[in-house]
Amino acid sequence: MRKLTVKFTLIITALVLIASAVFFCCGFVTRLPRGTFVNGTDVGGLTRTAAKTVLRRGVEEELKTKRLHICADERVFTYAFPEIDYVDTFDELLPKITRGGVYSAPVTYRLNGKDEIIDGICAALYRAPTEPYAVFNAEGEPFTYFKGSDGVECDRARLSADIDKSLEGGFEQVRICTRVIKRQLTTEDIKARTQKIYSFTTYFDADNTDRSGNIRLAASKINGCTVKSGETFSFNGTVGARTEGNGFKPAKIIEDGKFVLGFGGGVCQVSTTLYNAALLSGLEIVEYHPHSLQVGYVAPSRDAMVSGSYFDLKFKNNRLTPIYVRVNCGLGSITCTVYGESDGYKYSLKSTVTNTIPRPEAVIVEGDEDKILTYGREGTESEGYLIKSRGGEETCTLIRKDKYRAVADVVQKAADNSALTN
Repeated sequence: MRKLTVKFTLIITALVLIASAVFFCCGFVTRLPRGTFVNGTDVGGLTRTAAKTVLRRGVEEELKTKRLHICADERVFTYAFPEIDYVDTFDELLPKITRGGVYSAPVTYRLNGKDEIIDGICAALYRAPTEPYAVFNAEGEPFTYFKGSDGVECDRARLSADIDKSLEGGFEQVRICTRVIKRQLTTEDIKARTQKIYSFTTYFDADNTDRSGNIRLAASKINGCTVKSGETFSFNGTVGARTEGNGFKPAKIIEDGKFVLGFGGGVCQVSTTLYNAALLSGLEIVEYHPHSLQVGYVAPSRDAMVSGSYFDLKFKNNRLTPIYVRVNCGLGSITCTVYGESDGYKYSLKSTVTNTIPRPEAVIVEGDEDKILTYGREGTESEGYLIKSRGGEETCTLIRKDKYRAVADVVQKAADNSALTN
């Protein structure tokens, strides 16, 4: 009896296992009911796996015929499968189908790497704005002006939305919307930064060819210079050494209270002219040196001597925009003009003689006849003032005190030969 019970139990267990296996296999190979259409495709009688394969093949075949065109004027960017991919809902729908009928399973198209593609398109179409600017000319019109142009950039957010809209619809052509990037400056702004601030002129003897040649040479080396904001201009650094090798010739210079021949004579008139133009333009004078003797081409306390590499003229551009310097020579004149952005003030200079120094007794030298070899001059003590005015208000500032030496006459007297005659 016990053996029969065990045998019966084993038989029942085996039947249960067989039934479970059959049920499992039948469920696994369940086919869709006849007359089942998904997105217009007949999938009746197919397993779910086969149905998904058929449906996806159909989607891909149709997608291969589609093109996404993104246009901007004459430029066209075109994308197709597999750059355009899709996401379906077949896995969600098919297990729910229990009877034949017409079903819809949404398919969503997407542009793979859309963000990177949009970045590339925007970079390709981007055009930076070009600000208006001026070119400084050493001759002719001081400046040549260029208007510049506005820039262009893509409306990135709108392009992304329009791509999605096209993929959701009928793959309509996408037109790229752009925005204008306005220039920050106008031509008038540039002209305001390049106006003539001040022009100063001194005069020389054009017949003194060596001296006037030195003046013209030094002027040519400065003419056309641009001094950036915060930059310091050095006369010596710009003109270079006054040597024969650099093209300078011997002419009268002031040395230790005397007029002597030296290479580059006349160059101090260039530095003095530039010094006055810089002062009257409101620039910051960093370094200057007076002559030991008063010069004739400017009033006392308005000169600026340069010599070797030790005595320099330096001024700093204290504006926020560049300063432009022109130095041009006429037949017997030198003119220095400073261009840039005005600081709103008007400047003038005042020279005041505070004391006169008598000339020393004449220096007597022997010669063949009586005559004055060189005329001396009185010395001068003076002060220089910078007058600054705006809106009816005026300030007068002492900027320098100077002392110029007196010079004795040099008189030649004929030697007394009477003793020899007797």
